[in-house]
Amino acid sequence: MNLCVDLGGLKLRNPVIAASGTFGYGEDYIKAGDIGWFGAVSIKGTTLRPRAGNPPPRTCETPSGLLNSIGLENPGAEVVISEKLPWLAQFDVPIIANISAESYEEFSELAGMFAQSSHVAALEVNVSCPNVKAGGIAFGTSPEMCYETTRAVRQVWKGPLIVKLTPNVADITSIAKAAVEAGADALSLINTLVGMAIDIHTMRPVLGNVTGGLSGPAIKPVALRCVWQVSQAVSVPVIGMGGISSAEDALEFIMAGASAVAVGTGLLTNPEIPRKITTGIQEFCQAKGIPALKEIVGGAWRQADLPSHRP
Repeated sequence: MNLCVDLGGLKLRNPVIAASGTFGYGEDYIKAGDIGWFGAVSIKGTTLRPRAGNPPPRTCETPSGLLNSIGLENPGAEVVISEKLPWLAQFDVPIIANISAESYEEFSELAGMFAQSSHVAALEVNVSCPNVKAGGIAFGTSPEMCYETTRAVRQVWKGPLIVKLTPNVADITSIAKAAVEAGADALSLINTLVGMAIDIHTMRPVLGNVTGGLSGPAIKPVALRCVWQVSQAVSVPVIGMGGISSAEDALEFIMAGASAVAVGTGLLTNPEIPRKITTGIQEFCQAKGIPALKEIVGGAWRQADLPSHRP
C-alpha cells in the first residue's frame, strides 16, 4: 500500500518522523536503531549561538511520562550546519531543522543560514521559546507573535515551513490559523506541557530549573485533542506528536487529522518503535482494504454523527 506523505512540499516515504529533542542529531540513535526506518528526522532544536542548557538535574520520570529541562543545549547553528548535517545526510532521509530564537531578527538570521545548506529539506520553527523583547513571553502564546515569527522566517526560507505549536495556550486553533496565514506549509503539535516534580525528602523541586516539559504517554489525550481541533481549523497538513509509542497510537492521531506522526520520548524506551509503527499501519490498512494512508487521515471527524469543530 501507499504510505507516502506530502507535508506541504516535504515528501516522506512513510509517515513516521523522529521528533526534535530525543533524536538529537542521530549519532546516539544509530547505535540502537536504523535511521532509515523514519520518513524524516527533525534534529535537536538549534539556536544562533551555542547554548550550555539548564542546570542539572535535567530529567525526571513521572507516571507514564518524562519531565525534561534540557534548556536547548546545542552547539549553535554554524557547527550544526558544518558538522552535524553532513554526517546525518548520508542516511538519505529528509532532514528537518528545528530552530529556536529570542527575537524575530534571530529567527530570520537562522532561517537564512539554513537556507544555504543543501542538506535541509524543511524548517520547523519552535514558537515555544521566549521572546526576550516581549518580556520572556513565548512566541507561540499569542496569534500576533506567532504570525510575526512565521512571517520573519517565511521571508527568508523558501522551502517547506513547519511551525511547532505549544499546548500551553487557551485556544490553539487561533495560533494555528495565524501561523498558516503567515505562510506555514504544515503544523506540528504538540510541544511539551509545562510541569514539575518535588522531592518530598528534600522538600525541593526535582529539576534544577524547577519546571520542565512533560512528554510521553501521559500527554497523549491532550495532544490528540489538539490535533483533532487544529486539523479541522486549517487547510495545511498536521504532524501529530505526544505519547506515540505504537501503531495504534499513530493510527489514532492519523484518524484525528494528522497526515504524519512524530515519535520522541518513545525512542528512549524502544528504538525500534518507528519500524513497528510503520509495519503496524501497513498491516492495519491492508487488513481493512485501504489502498493509501491518506484515505484515513481525519477519518474520525468525517463521521456524520459527530459534532463539527470547524470554526
